[in-house]
Amino acid sequence: MNSKSFDEITARLKEIHFEEHFDMIVAIANGGLVPAALINQLLNVDVQVLRINFKDEKQNPRYDSPQLLQQINFNFKEKKILLVDDRIKSGATIVLAKELLKEAALIKTFAVNGNADYALYNENCFRFPWTL
Repeated sequence: MNSKSFDEITARLKEIHFEEHFDMIVAIANGGLVPAALINQLLNVDVQVLRINFKDEKQNPRYDSPQLLQQINFNFKEKKILLVDDRIKSGATIVLAKELLKEAALIKTFAVNGNADYALYNENCFRFPWTL
């Protein structure tokens, strides 16, 4: 599997211009944690965690559909949210996350790789430098 370096990813991230002002970043754990932390450094916006899981570390389905693993414990109602994951391919996890956060004022998506409102890449799967 191909990989991207941390420098390649951070250089691309620095080039992104977010059109909206977000009230919070919501990281989908576990994959969205590192990208959300990097975006937090750029935007200085609070990060919350949404624990949803669908696939294992090798991208094989772990469940029939994405599952919420822990109840949401932050206030998102009427907030403008940047929803962050490492990769968005099928979109199933993002669909569930948007449904769970539907009382937000606005939800935009970010992915290091995949189909999102903001994405660094939209390529075949590659290894992220922060995965072991």
